[in-house]
Amino acid sequence: MATTFDLILKGGTVVNHDGSGVRDVGVTNGRIAAIGDLGRASAGETIDCTGLHILPGVVDSQVHFREPGLEHKEDLESGSRAAVLGGVTTVFEMPNTNPLTTSEATLADKVSRATARMHCDFAFWVGGTRDNAGDVAELERLPGAAGIKVFMGSSTGDLLVEDDEGVASILRNTRRRAAFHSEDEFRLRERQNLRVENDPSSHPIWRDEIAALQCTERLVRIARQERARIHVLHISTAEEITFLEQHKDVATCEATPHHLTMSADDYARLGTLLQMNPPVRAARHRDGIWHGISQGIVDVLGSDHAPHTLTEKAKPYPASPSGMTGVQTLVPIMLDHVNAGRLTLERFVDLSSHGPNRIFGMARKGRIAAGYDADFTVVDLKRKQTITNAQAGSKAGWTPYDGKKVTGWPVGTIVRGIRVMWEAEITTPSQGRAVEFSEAVVK
Repeated sequence: MATTFDLILKGGTVVNHDGSGVRDVGVTNGRIAAIGDLGRASAGETIDCTGLHILPGVVDSQVHFREPGLEHKEDLESGSRAAVLGGVTTVFEMPNTNPLTTSEATLADKVSRATARMHCDFAFWVGGTRDNAGDVAELERLPGAAGIKVFMGSSTGDLLVEDDEGVASILRNTRRRAAFHSEDEFRLRERQNLRVENDPSSHPIWRDEIAALQCTERLVRIARQERARIHVLHISTAEEITFLEQHKDVATCEATPHHLTMSADDYARLGTLLQMNPPVRAARHRDGIWHGISQGIVDVLGSDHAPHTLTEKAKPYPASPSGMTGVQTLVPIMLDHVNAGRLTLERFVDLSSHGPNRIFGMARKGRIAAGYDADFTVVDLKRKQTITNAQAGSKAGWTPYDGKKVTGWPVGTIVRGIRVMWEAEITTPSQGRAVEFSEAVVK
């Protein structure tokens, strides 16, 4: 008996938890309704995906879209435009805006700003502070909340909880997995004199690997003490990978494309455009993070998209701000690594879709399965393309990968059954919604 769907993705290679194979996917009311041979079915819209791979929608669980307060760098519309141009269907946005996202009111304001204005679906991290430590159990369950985020090392913005008791007071009250920027603020303060004027290559000397490892060791100890779950963002050192291998019961971790692709050798070419917190380091650390990918120690990928204008980045180091764009290039950079044999396509899907679903408890996202949201990243694994500044959807208008040739490219972005991007064109007005989380909807 013939069946009718709203949308059928026809003839693509579906990559999912049960492997890869040529299958059709049927969508009804924004959800996946059937997977398999749908040759006898009909649909309001059919997309021919022959020769393409259909991945579960890519989730970027660490972006800074700068709204409210810093909209000259980025805003929720422009940042999400960059996301869907890069094949990303869902983002988790960070709390270091102005005002900081640290209360029910500031979170609700962001959700309101984002709804039907962002091109992709979204959630917002709520900043953990000494002042709201007693409220985090309620804050992390609010609509649109990705969880609690804590900065243990100073970065862009005013959120900082550097001491053990301050961190413990937050973790004592969390029930969901809390995320951390893990650099030891005390060591950073001691080593500020190691920054060399107008030399961004001194950035990883100042913010050294010991500052990262010391903080992550402290964080795991506090998490065990408070019986809490933690997520270590943007791992930047080989030593942290070795350490976290022994603590997977309490700690998950994230790797970024820039820490997997670049090394300290690139400061000579990119200067302050490469300046990030935590820094891009010597090649041995890049290799160590790849070891974490191959051994399954790394759980998710995040771009840490943190845009600044070129004028701001042109300031002489250390007056230059830390941060680079990344949400639009996450998929092509990682597909290039897939084609180079550094990871399988299935492992990329695990890191970019299944991983966020698993560790953050996303409801109905992260898998191609009946009943899940019809979020898909459609890619051409064989397409050769050059990344350029001119492609940027971000207000910042630049990428550290300008001029880089890659193999593998996002062709389409489908969010809840709506084709929002196809062949580098935004095809549907923005209809983004807040992500739901299992731990927030179940009492």
